[in-house]
Amino acid sequence: MEIVHTPVLLQECLDYLSPVGELFEKNALMIDSTLGEGGHSFAFLSKFPGLHIIGLDADKNIQARARERLSLFGERMNFFNGWFNDFYENYDMSGERPDLILFDLGISVYHYEKSGRGFSFRHDEPLDMRLNASEGESAGDIVNSWKEDELANMIYLYSDEKMSRRIAKAIVEARMGGKITSSKALAEIIWNAVPANYRYGQIHPATRTFQALRIAVNSELRRLPKALHSAFNVLKDGGKMGVITFHSLEDRIVKNYFRNLGKQCVCPPEQAVCTCGGTACAEILTRKPVEPTAQEVKTNSPSRSAKLRVVRKIHDASAQHFMAIEEEAM
Repeated sequence: MEIVHTPVLLQECLDYLSPVGELFEKNALMIDSTLGEGGHSFAFLSKFPGLHIIGLDADKNIQARARERLSLFGERMNFFNGWFNDFYENYDMSGERPDLILFDLGISVYHYEKSGRGFSFRHDEPLDMRLNASEGESAGDIVNSWKEDELANMIYLYSDEKMSRRIAKAIVEARMGGKITSSKALAEIIWNAVPANYRYGQIHPATRTFQALRIAVNSELRRLPKALHSAFNVLKDGGKMGVITFHSLEDRIVKNYFRNLGKQCVCPPEQAVCTCGGTACAEILTRKPVEPTAQEVKTNSPSRSAKLRVVRKIHDASAQHFMAIEEEAM
């Protein structure tokens, strides 16, 4: 089987989330919340013989690839097909709880190159973009049914695309002549919608719109705050949780949640009595986000915007910690 995705910040993850020297070193449970093709899990299982992992992924097709790749580890590797927020919200707290949790929020290169679901405009594919192809609206449903202002607001909110209103207007006009059904067709509409001097920047003018559509289709930002909060409370006291982000929207959510976990109190200033516990819930292990080296960016270009943040749990977080970031997820 050809592996098409190279895991980002791999050595940094192995270092920060290492079980070596921990009380759980000889029998640690890790949850890989975004399994993909299994690159991070493969490296962790290879390096740490006392570790076993549960790998989560909403996409059953890519998880099948990971199952094949990780089969040599036998019972040390288990799988869950579904959304990570659902997994953590419904976790059996009477069973074994994880010592380590990893989220890699980037989309896999597999989805761009092999899924056939229109994540990229490099290939002419059906405009789908769903990680779980059996549920929810597809990207095609959105571009062919949402109102112009809804499209414009979504594109701007999820990508900071300054041409969002031009692009939304062009999409609505184009679909009057027939449904927009392919990634190439949408990219061409966007190309023609923007000014000539906007077409030859560092990225293709459709890049941000495709990012925004993918986020909207899979409710990525809506799922994230609850997933972080639930995962942190599932984690054992003394355990470590790391999150890799790739764009400013998700990084802001992670940064603010981790910052709140490290605070003594997160109650609103106007609240007279503290109800959040009044003590820090976590030790922040990465005061600044860990970023890829120049060499990694050179050899694995998708890593260029990656940021890793890691905390060590002291005790469970309160509802106030979640409420402080919930409003950031549009």
